[in-house]
Parts: sequence; structure tokens; C-alpha cells
Amino acid sequence: MLDDFFKAIGQLGDTRFQSVLAKGIGLTLALLVGMYIVFVWALGLFLPDTISLPLIGDIGLGLAISIGSFFVMIGLSVFLMVPVASAFTGFFLDEVAEAVEAKHYPQLPPAPRQSFSDMMRDTVGFLGILILANVIALVIYLILNIAAPIIFWALNGFLLGREYFQMVAVRRLGREGAKAARARHGAKIWLSGALMAVPLSIPFVNLLIPVLGAATFTHMFMRLEGSRLPQLDQAPQDQSLTLD
Repeated sequence: MLDDFFKAIGQLGDTRFQSVLAKGIGLTLALLVGMYIVFVWALGLFLPDTISLPLIGDIGLGLAISIGSFFVMIGLSVFLMVPVASAFTGFFLDEVAEAVEAKHYPQLPPAPRQSFSDMMRDTVGFLGILILANVIALVIYLILNIAAPIIFWALNGFLLGREYFQMVAVRRLGREGAKAARARHGAKIWLSGALMAVPLSIPFVNLLIPVLGAATFTHMFMRLEGSRLPQLDQAPQDQSLTLD
């Protein structure tokens, strides 16, 4: 897993990879800023413009709300980045996987792209499961607050690992083949997803994870399932196709 992750990091200088990374970070920031604006606007609907304090007088709340809500949103981004990572993986997976394959597995023929309707169905469906699971987990966090980070990483590691691997595998194996591959490597996928969920809980660092995660799981899929692909068996031997 770590080797897969370092390979993904090593491709950050690739022009094609940077294009995908820039779009991913740009849209992620746009979404978080948009949610921040909505959050501040909602606070403004329920809080007065000023409050009166004894001996001090009237104090404007606008600046205090803006500053306070900024730090609140930074904290919430730890949780918000999980569904954001899930959604953006679906949108950018093909571009990320193609960039990785072009550099590291050039003998592979192009994989068929999913239709937009299939991609949206998978992304929205999984996003719903992810949000529901995390809403239920909030109750557990309150009860077992000391263990909350471990529960967060374990839960989202399982869900995100499942989604990352499924979306990568379905490009080469189809839905049934991807499901079978996931069953063969369930523990490894969960562990890799948990390791990916840890940096998702670090503000600003988490902006890189959706795209790096897609690249990492592309390498992971090739390492675990590459020998089952008939295209690889027919390709000439090349160091770029090493799957260890």
C-alpha cells in the first residue's frame, strides 16, 4: 500500500496528472467555500447583528461570526472531505487511472469508459450510504468519544476503500469481476482505505487525497489483479509492467 501511495506521489510532476489534480483541488475548494458561505448566511438568519453588553454597549457580531465560522468550517472539513473524496473519485477516476496507466502500464489497451449515467448512479448511491453511515456513527462518537478517531478511520476506510477499488476494478473487469476481486482482497482493501482516511482528517492535506487515492488504488489493483488481465499476458515484458 505504501509503495502504491509513493508511486502516486511520485507522479505529481506529470503534466497530465497535475491537470487532474488542479481540477480536483479547485472543485474541492469551491465546494468547501460554498458550504462556508451558506453556513455564515444561515448563522446570520438566526443571530442578531449586534448584542448589548453591560458597561460595554453594543457590539457587532458580523466579524466575530465570520472569524468563528471559519475555524468551525476548518474543523467540519475533516468530516466534509469524506463525502467530497467519494464524489470526486467518481468524476475524476477515469482521468486519473488513464494518467497512471499511461506512465506505469503503457502496454495496456484503453479501458472502456463508464457512461455518465452509470457513473452518476454509482457515485450518488455510494454517497448516500457514506453520509448515512457517518450520521449514525455520530451517535457512537458521542458515546465513545475517546475512540472516535479510530472508529472514524475504520468506518470510512472500509467504505472509501470499497469504493476506490470497485471503481478502479470495474474499468477492467466489469461489475461482476470487480465484485469478485473485492471479495478476494477484502482485508487489504479495508486496510488501504483506512490508511487513506487518516490524511483525510488533516485540514488542507486532505485536499490532495481524492486524486492521490484514485491513483493509489489504480496501482493497488494492478498489483493485486494485474496477472488476471489477459491484456497483460499478451503484452511484451517491460519494467513498467512490474506488478510486485
